[in-house]
Amino acid sequence: MLDSGDEKSSSFTAALVAVALVFLGALLAAAGVTLLARLAVLFFAAAPDGTHVAAVIVFAATYFVIALGEAPGLRLDRAGAALLGASLMVGLGVLPLDEAYRAIDFDTITLLLGMMIVVANLRLSGFFRLASNFVVARAKTPLALLAAIVLVTGAFSAFLVNDAICLVMTPLTLELTRRLKRDPLPYLLAVPMASNVGSVATITGNPQNMIIGGLSHIPYGAFAAALWPVAAFGLLATFALVALFYRGEFLTRERLPVAAPAPARARGFLVVKSVLVTLAMMALFFAGQPVAKVAIVGGALLLVTRHVKAEKVYREIDWPLLLMFVGLFIVVEGLETTVLTPEAVASVGRFDLANAGVLAVVSAVLSNLVSNVPAVLALKPFLAGAADPQHAWLVVAMASTLAGNLTLIGSVANLIVAERARAAGVSIGFWAYFRIGAPLTLVTIAFGAWLL
Repeated sequence: MLDSGDEKSSSFTAALVAVALVFLGALLAAAGVTLLARLAVLFFAAAPDGTHVAAVIVFAATYFVIALGEAPGLRLDRAGAALLGASLMVGLGVLPLDEAYRAIDFDTITLLLGMMIVVANLRLSGFFRLASNFVVARAKTPLALLAAIVLVTGAFSAFLVNDAICLVMTPLTLELTRRLKRDPLPYLLAVPMASNVGSVATITGNPQNMIIGGLSHIPYGAFAAALWPVAAFGLLATFALVALFYRGEFLTRERLPVAAPAPARARGFLVVKSVLVTLAMMALFFAGQPVAKVAIVGGALLLVTRHVKAEKVYREIDWPLLLMFVGLFIVVEGLETTVLTPEAVASVGRFDLANAGVLAVVSAVLSNLVSNVPAVLALKPFLAGAADPQHAWLVVAMASTLAGNLTLIGSVANLIVAERARAAGVSIGFWAYFRIGAPLTLVTIAFGAWLL
């Protein structure tokens, strides 16, 4: 049972989170109404005809299904909705087929595919398990173990695709906590939060940053220099908030029991090869080489092996995500060509997107309504004519990524951890996630907007 001091502390914490929820709800509602009003003005400013109406309906229906995750009453998922929307944009005459092809950003698709191959090889080689054994051998207290999980997850997510890192870190965290006889929940909560926060640091950290890198042409090093302080602050905030909300687990002098390392089953040569290729890729990224070219060449080199069948690597690739990207590029291009023309956007002139705070709120709202990748693509027409488009894109990268920590369904990384944990018998509830995720989102986005 809790004593009176603990009860008062818990009540205060719950009240604080409730106030944050009310404030955030009001903010999201106000921003949502404003966005809808502005989009309505854009639509009517474009003198709508049949093609305009078709483009708006297809765009709205596609984003509606993406927001829900699946079409009501159908087995149509996000990738299917994006492909259907793209097909309708072409079939209804909104976009000619050749323009639809040109709308696809193949640099982004190539970059994402290459990074998925690299992460798959690191996982199949046993590298991540070796890293976890290294961590558990040095974490002597629960607080040190939490710090290690936050740091390792955030660091890997900064350079590799964060969704893939969550696929790797979730079972490893479950295994570590069970071997050490700890409550897995707080450590599991730290995984997606640290992954989302860490991934903001570089172009290769997550899919939306890859899109932004292609659209903005910001050099890899410049992107990292601008956003690594946000990631570092976010990792500290993640560590502090998880420790605060689970202080019974972490604010103790109890030491962890000595646990034998889990069998690593690592392929030594493949580990060395995968790590060397990854380090070489990072060096080339920072040297200013085209990230898509470096990623796909690095991924292709790792396919040359006698140790792992290529089919195993291909099974690790998120093909539906790649298909969704292709479809969304075409859907957004159809709307931009017909409705969101430069003249129509300029005629509104009321989006104060030069203000980092306003742009951060808009990005966060859209990201929680339709997910971060569709939100980034939807904002593209409004940022093309910005006074400093690269700065605007950095704000969008920051806010759209950090907004994923708001709720359990706020990002794919969160859902990956929740589903993997549930399959292992550990339930991550909406409130358990939200009471940490909400203040973490508010604090990190506020810091990022102030810094940028």
